[in-house]
Amino acid sequence: MLVIIFVATLLLFASPLIIGFIGMLAPAFAWIPALNMHQPSFLGWQQLSTWPDLSHSIGLTLLSGLGSTTLALWWCYLILRRYWLSTQWQQIERLLAPLLAFPHVAFVLGFGLMFSSTGWLARIWHHLGLADSFYPTLIHDRYGLGLLLVLAIKETPFLLLMSMSILKQLNIKQFYNASVSLGYDHQQTWRMVIVPLWLPKLRLAIFAVAGYGLAVVDIALIIGPTHPSTLSMLIWQWFTDADLTQLPRAAAGALLLLIIVLLCFGLLRCIEWWLLSHSTAWQYSGAIKTLTLRSRNTSKASAIATLFSYGLLLLPLIMLPILALWSFALRWRFPDLLPSRYSVRFWYQQLEPLQQLISNSITLALISSLGALIMAIICLEYRQKHHRGIPTILIAIPMVAPQLSLLFGMQIAVSFIAGQSFWLWVSWSHWLYVFPYIYLTLDGPWRSYDQRLDQTARSLGLSGWQTWWRVKFPQLKPVLLLAFAVGCSVSLAQYLPTQMLGAGRVPTLTTEAVTLASGQDRRVSAIYGLLQGLLPLVFFTLAMVFARRKTSHAQTTKVIL
Repeated sequence: MLVIIFVATLLLFASPLIIGFIGMLAPAFAWIPALNMHQPSFLGWQQLSTWPDLSHSIGLTLLSGLGSTTLALWWCYLILRRYWLSTQWQQIERLLAPLLAFPHVAFVLGFGLMFSSTGWLARIWHHLGLADSFYPTLIHDRYGLGLLLVLAIKETPFLLLMSMSILKQLNIKQFYNASVSLGYDHQQTWRMVIVPLWLPKLRLAIFAVAGYGLAVVDIALIIGPTHPSTLSMLIWQWFTDADLTQLPRAAAGALLLLIIVLLCFGLLRCIEWWLLSHSTAWQYSGAIKTLTLRSRNTSKASAIATLFSYGLLLLPLIMLPILALWSFALRWRFPDLLPSRYSVRFWYQQLEPLQQLISNSITLALISSLGALIMAIICLEYRQKHHRGIPTILIAIPMVAPQLSLLFGMQIAVSFIAGQSFWLWVSWSHWLYVFPYIYLTLDGPWRSYDQRLDQTARSLGLSGWQTWWRVKFPQLKPVLLLAFAVGCSVSLAQYLPTQMLGAGRVPTLTTEAVTLASGQDRRVSAIYGLLQGLLPLVFFTLAMVFARRKTSHAQTTKVIL
């Protein structure tokens, strides 16, 4: 039974990747029989090459994608260097779960309400007497700096989470103590000793961040540059064009985006090789004596670092009260700091459509997450029993490949299938992106599980199923709940899979929030952004509550025994 479900999972996971690539490749070379295009040609590439400002769009894509990746990695390094071996790290670790649960779209909506030309920051700016001074333009700016900043802020917690397990495996404290005994100071130890060990193991997470930043669509729709826009935005506009004869151009653009992402992965890998394996003199230059700063300057630097780190990590959560305030604001004139009148009228107006949207969002999250959780458990059990599992590179493809390129091909392939099974295709696409996160969340605990517990249970007469249910499941229950919450959070944040494979017939909070972000009424946008941000937090909170109840129950049982 394990073998059958493992093979089925492998097919379900690999088939959309193959279908997506073929479905993108064929129209990219103008082979679309449904549109009477029976002879492959370079029509799409010709249309793509003649598009004005294409090079500018590619430049914006590289700037926002690679720039946000570099900035997020730098911030991650600074926070780790400042807090990893300190007592304050536990506080940061507790912040990571709600930060990761907070969706990108909800954060961007709050970010827009804070940093727009009439946002909260502009109001504070005006009251400080700086109305005629320089004000940072971060919404739809021509260089995409707002998009770059948002991506960097949201991806920093992800890199921190991925770094946690890496640094624990490396036993950093031992390396740190040995380096200090050789005369290295704190910064030199991290730069010369820890970074060469930490960075290669973070490679997959860096690729995931870069791939998402280079191909992001939903965030670019809300705050990204518009004239010209990023390449992913151009492809999305071409794909939604009513003129189907322009489909080869969209497919060629999707293939070009995939090539750019792969080339960027190669560039990042070459930079890593150059710094860590080729030009290595900086690693072995030895301890360099530096002048000791005065205690007052040191304390100031520490205070600034603390303020920066906590400000960076808490900024996404600050967006929740901003969204809540805007959702109840009836009259809020500029430059007033607070609304002059409040009302629940907009909540009542949106009550009926919100019921359907929340129902669709939760249903998709539960179906995709529960299915992914069961299949991930079976695949991990199969690997533990037969020492053969799903290759990591295959698991990583949906995380690092551009969503637009992959889903473009899947949508083209699905269009040839008769019927209106939009819920099936959307659930399948959500499962495709949920499964890797759940699998990787469970991978570490499954590897570290003490199998002697199972052997003891079997020696006492329990069957295989009884051993798993009565011994292994209680031990892994907290991490299973966490993985399920992670899966629900990933599903609730999906925009492109829902929009492309659902053809607009399966609306969710995320799709409506992105659509309404370009509207004129900020109160309605704030309502959708607030609910879209709260739903994942609800799942994480429930997972933490049930996990703690399990832990306290186990401790009580031990005391009684």
